[in-house]
Amino acid sequence: MTATVSRASLDKSETIYSSLSPMSAPPLQPPGTSIEESNREFAKQLLRIEKRDWWVWGYSIFVILLLTFAVISFILPNLGERVDKGFKIKAGDAIFGLVALVVIFNLYVIYQQTLIKRLRRQLAEKQGHSELLRTLALIDPLTGLYNRRFAEERLAAEVLRSQRRGHPLTVLTLDLNSFKEINDTHGHPAGDLVLQEFAARLNEVIRGSDLAVRLGGDEFLVVLPECTLQQLDLVLGRLGSLEVEWHGQKIPVTFSAGWKQYEMGERPEEMIARADQVLYDRKRASKKAQQNEIQIPGRTY
Repeated sequence: MTATVSRASLDKSETIYSSLSPMSAPPLQPPGTSIEESNREFAKQLLRIEKRDWWVWGYSIFVILLLTFAVISFILPNLGERVDKGFKIKAGDAIFGLVALVVIFNLYVIYQQTLIKRLRRQLAEKQGHSELLRTLALIDPLTGLYNRRFAEERLAAEVLRSQRRGHPLTVLTLDLNSFKEINDTHGHPAGDLVLQEFAARLNEVIRGSDLAVRLGGDEFLVVLPECTLQQLDLVLGRLGSLEVEWHGQKIPVTFSAGWKQYEMGERPEEMIARADQVLYDRKRASKKAQQNEIQIPGRTY
């Protein structure tokens, strides 16, 4: 990308870019069928617990009404006599029966509450396990960035948002240069460290509303809502070059970049494909230029 913008306008754009308020990301959607089934089962079990609570409350109200009637019957002698004559029940037997009923009911309530607490604890554990599975399905374990699956969902949401409001939307694809040589020379642990450091730098230079993604290998994607091509220059300038220290050696890390700004009616996968095409065209052109320079006689590189 050619930088033909004056320094003053770049500073102004950087201020505008940095001050844009982060928008809230769309809610994470369960990525797999197993997680959806787990969530449905969680909802069913929670409903069963709520029903148990309602039954306990119903029994409590019933016993309270029964005890209230018994107390009134003993307080009002006339009413008590009618009860004794009509039902042939002695006062002692009635009291013993009420006490037994209260004891049984209290034991039942204790059992139900214990069972409900146990079920809630099990559901909390299952929910935590479900959240862990969802995180593992959406996050790249090496770099901590989101993975391609989440990026596609988020980009689709941003495309719809851009269609509705007319806001600019840019995708940026990045590919580390000579990453295979880094692995071959220093080993795969050094390559993993390079990826982690580059991902950390990438997260530092973007806004909270942007999304950094590891597509796989040494390929990265950045979704930049409300970002013009001029502001994209600022992101690339902030990213710059990187040196990673490995066993006392400095490993230089450079990258190639491709980008695509959203055009009305364009699909998310088309944006990524065209940004990739720009990246590889630039990478091939750079390699070809280097080969032509090396072939010039009388010069050493």
